[in-house]
Amino acid sequence: MLEGAETVDWEAMTGNLFDDGNAGGAGGAPEWFTAHCDGGSRGNPGPSGYGAVIEDAQGRTVARLSEFVGRQTNNYAEYSGLLAVLKWALENGAKRLRVVSDSELMVKQMKGQYKVASPVLRPLWEEAKRLAGRLERFEMRHTLRGGNKEADRLANEAMDRGMGKGREQGTGIRDQERRAEAAAPGKRVVLEGYVKGGVVHLLEGELPDGVFVKVIREG
Repeated sequence: MLEGAETVDWEAMTGNLFDDGNAGGAGGAPEWFTAHCDGGSRGNPGPSGYGAVIEDAQGRTVARLSEFVGRQTNNYAEYSGLLAVLKWALENGAKRLRVVSDSELMVKQMKGQYKVASPVLRPLWEEAKRLAGRLERFEMRHTLRGGNKEADRLANEAMDRGMGKGREQGTGIRDQERRAEAAAPGKRVVLEGYVKGGVVHLLEGELPDGVFVKVIREG
């Protein structure tokens, strides 16, 4: 981070990331939502988490997402954050979404400027492309880390929770709650994942030993 970056006005930094100034709503068109997302790993791979802040066209915060994703890499955590905001948009009727990320790699991969060579990241990239394709409009921009402060803070809080530092809190899906739901007798829980080498890898959460599962192929 550049010296003195902490004094930079975050809103001013991110306010000119997009070319068109029409935040939405003109002529009855759906409004644009903006999501700042970030992911991190302590050790790379190591304890990882993501954070995201989603704003409506008026700049009002409508959601904060934060979740621990286990022992993963930085890039895995970044994609987990992207998938979380895409799912939020689809579940909440946001038809137009702009995503701001400080991961230049992920942004360029999503734009098709970089290939996705990693066998671990490729399923996440494919899922992100699929979800983005369901939106009416989707844009993605890169920013320096100083332009993603709150998302970075939420990602670090998620990693703290996963490492047992502080109380579990936040508006994202909580790992402890998911484990409790999965362990409840007769409780049907839907978890998403991908198959690699004949093994199912969950995108988030975990299942306790002895739980019976039913796998349904999508796509």
